[in-house]
Amino acid sequence: MTPGAALARPLPGAPAAQALLAEAARRAGRLAAPPGLALVRVGDDPASVAYVRGKARKAAEVGLRSAVHALPEAAPQAELLALLGTLNADPAVHGILVQLPLPPHLDPEPVLGAILPEKDVDGLHPVNIGRLWAGQPGLRPCTPAGVMALLAFYGLPVAGQRAVIVGRSALVGRPLAALLLNANATVTVAHSRTPDLGAVTREAELLIVAAGRAHLITPDMVRPGATVIDVGINRVADAPGQGRLTGDVHPDVAAVAGALTPVPGGVGPMTVAQLLMNTVLAAEAPAGQEGRGGRFR
Repeated sequence: MTPGAALARPLPGAPAAQALLAEAARRAGRLAAPPGLALVRVGDDPASVAYVRGKARKAAEVGLRSAVHALPEAAPQAELLALLGTLNADPAVHGILVQLPLPPHLDPEPVLGAILPEKDVDGLHPVNIGRLWAGQPGLRPCTPAGVMALLAFYGLPVAGQRAVIVGRSALVGRPLAALLLNANATVTVAHSRTPDLGAVTREAELLIVAAGRAHLITPDMVRPGATVIDVGINRVADAPGQGRLTGDVHPDVAAVAGALTPVPGGVGPMTVAQLLMNTVLAAEAPAGQEGRGGRFR
């Protein structure tokens, strides 16, 4: 990084997440009963245990009821599907989240498809993805929706912008493309097989990177003044037995971009905040009316 170079405007996720959580708490407080969130975990993977615990703690701070349903590592798929059926039938449960990844013997596709679309607060059910691409109301995937909320919080333009997404995953890249299209951006999705990736990313006024490769985007690949959203979380080793978290965007991009999210502390906080907002939205929608009349907006 050139000494004395102007640095990009930082876009920390914490203030935007707090604003979203405050809105979720306000709307939850207007309901007759607290929204209910069921958190389903299979096995005792330390990271999954920590993630679920953190989500339950945040839910309580917002005024939601949450319950953790932990199954043993060796639980068969039928047992997990039976639990989801019970939660689907429980009117006090408005949102269901299955913590991923699942143990290798479990197939996540039928598991996620077994959750009722109106309780799918991860926004990953095929019905909700279809509604997203059709431009219809529905529950949106948490990280992409969190990115949109972050952009709105900082007053960054989307409509009319040339947006480039690097990464085409079902969790981030693809649903984010639909959200940006619905917000009137002109969208290109690039990926590992895109020839001359830098030529594509340099066209972006809004560049969102979710490729899972540390420091994939370097300063020469960024249009001067562009808004850059780094969704990547990578652990890199500085020394044997040590590691640090870094993004898909090289830190020196700060000398070129107009605005840049940090890693960690950028998009990450938005994902949990959006999950809780989705739970409130699900609780607001009358039974059988999901997706009608804009109730998930």
